[in-house]
Amino acid sequence: LARKAVVYLRQSSLAQVKKNTESQRLQYALKDTAKGYGFSAVEVIDCDLGMSASNGAHVREGFKQLLASVALGEVGIVLSREPSRLSRTDKDWCHLLELCRALDTLIGDADNVYDLNRLDDQLILGIKGTLSVLELGTLKLRLQHGREAKARRGELGRCLAPGYVTDATGGIVKDPNLRVQEAIALVFSRFDALGSVRQTHRWFHEERLELPVNKARGGRFQLVWQLPTTSFLKDVLGNPLYAGAYVYGRRPIEVVVKNGQAVKRQRTARAPEDASVFIPGHHEGYLS
Repeated sequence: LARKAVVYLRQSSLAQVKKNTESQRLQYALKDTAKGYGFSAVEVIDCDLGMSASNGAHVREGFKQLLASVALGEVGIVLSREPSRLSRTDKDWCHLLELCRALDTLIGDADNVYDLNRLDDQLILGIKGTLSVLELGTLKLRLQHGREAKARRGELGRCLAPGYVTDATGGIVKDPNLRVQEAIALVFSRFDALGSVRQTHRWFHEERLELPVNKARGGRFQLVWQLPTTSFLKDVLGNPLYAGAYVYGRRPIEVVVKNGQAVKRQRTARAPEDASVFIPGHHEGYLS
């Protein structure tokens, strides 16, 4: 009790932070729980709100701060609503348990307080940590199977490239805005005439002609008009969507080890025909 109590908060995404406010309230309420146990100094670490704790996710600065405080012997108890808030990987979970056991730091959740020097508590926390990891894997697998099933039917909803929208039935159709249609068609006609991305880019800037671009604003994508970048023109000219093909899984995500850390990255784009799903003639194209 002479040490401080640390309340650790985490939610996996910004959408959860905005919408699941009740979960936040319950997590913040652990501060009162710590005071009820008799801790006079209580620190709340909430900078990991909106951060995933899965394998390959970005480094969580809040969790690093928690480990450092425990390692310095400053923490009497670590409080979190449930083990999945602390970690979704065996490595992070075991690291925390080792430190807590060596430095006589308790771990508490919404239901109990655990002493890592007691064999029974070690067993219970070990099981809870394993269940947290398995739960994440099960959820991911279920969601992935659902996405792939919809993609194989050509129905997976997503943010479409400029020039296309979804209709009332969820189908992909050309944007009814004729200005948008003409602008996208102009990209292909100018590239065909000039023969290179660089010359096409230069022509649009010399003529001061803007193109429609998807921009994230307030958590949603909106179509805005601006002078094109070289990368945008490359994306348009290399996107099979404009040739009427539905493609899913061109750039699968893989986990690699970099500087001792597991990091997620997208692989190089495959040829459309080699993607997980390739449906030619799926919708009206801007070119054959």
